[in-house]
Amino acid sequence: MRVNGQDIHLGETCTLQAFLLREGYVLDRVAVELDGAIVPKSAFETVVLKECDQLEIVSFVGGG
Repeated sequence: MRVNGQDIHLGETCTLQAFLLREGYVLDRVAVELDGAIVPKSAFETVVLKECDQLEIVSFVGGG
């Protein structure tokens, strides 16, 4: 799988939500594009990732 331009081995099949949590992302502070399409947060727990997928993950950080 390719995440933010880097190849990674997904290992076992998992949902997008499980992957994001495993990688330390805060679910309400990310936007995710999967294979060129934005994934709504409401679908994070139902989207199943595959080794051939391409993810772009953007984290929002507050500050000033």
